[in-house]
Amino acid sequence: MTATADSLPDLVSLKVDVDGHVAEVTLLGPSKGNAMGPDFWRELPLVFRALDADPQVRAVVLTGSGKHFSYGLDLPAMMGDWAPMLGGDNLAGPRTAFLDQVRSLQAAVSSIAECRKPVVAAVSGWCIGGGVDVVAAADVRLASADAKFSVREVRVAIVADLGSLQRLASIVGEGHLRELALTGKDIDAARAEKIGLVNDVYDSQDTLLKAARELAGEIAANPPLVVQGTKQVLAANTERQVADGLRYVAAWNSAFLPSKDLGEAVQAFLERRPPEFKGE
Repeated sequence: MTATADSLPDLVSLKVDVDGHVAEVTLLGPSKGNAMGPDFWRELPLVFRALDADPQVRAVVLTGSGKHFSYGLDLPAMMGDWAPMLGGDNLAGPRTAFLDQVRSLQAAVSSIAECRKPVVAAVSGWCIGGGVDVVAAADVRLASADAKFSVREVRVAIVADLGSLQRLASIVGEGHLRELALTGKDIDAARAEKIGLVNDVYDSQDTLLKAARELAGEIAANPPLVVQGTKQVLAANTERQVADGLRYVAAWNSAFLPSKDLGEAVQAFLERRPPEFKGE
């Protein structure tokens, strides 16, 4: 039987509502700030593959519950599974297992880009790390005035590996991407609009969601197969480069991510203090 939005199993981290030809996917957490833990990474590809296959759905709005889109990767929740793979030894088994983990998370994010139905991301509040990876995979990004974005992985001793380094160059340009990725700085909605990360900025979350739904409705009113074809033709411009970049960074992090600096970043986060990196 073909998967549809109605046939999805009970979800923990995402909510899916369909109104006419527009589906709305909402991040629910359950961690604070919709941080992305194991449930999110398991459910995200299930949702977007179902929406891709659902003939009723022609466009998708992607947003976050509460005040924030997402704080990004729920590192404490993920480290339980990752700790054995990032331990002290450098044997091939743990490295290969971690490579498989990275590729699985990459595939979850890529399910958004690969969904034939155009995706409009509506961002309020914080959109950090993995949150930026997710919205970079959407077709259009809109924001409320309180939105803040950060490609923050470098500040926690991680090379961003879920798509922002591969997808953002065609969205904001190489110079802006390198500034964001090498500093890990936060930018507000006005700066995000100026560099092209978001198309438009709205006064409030309510007006943002109204605009995102209207835009998705405009898309859904067009011939669905032509819309899907347009998205696929546009993707052909960058999909090979993105795929090659994702493979490269997955291999890089499986080899080089384990470090004393990563351990220091996690410990500093838990202790709520500035980290002290030593390049070890």
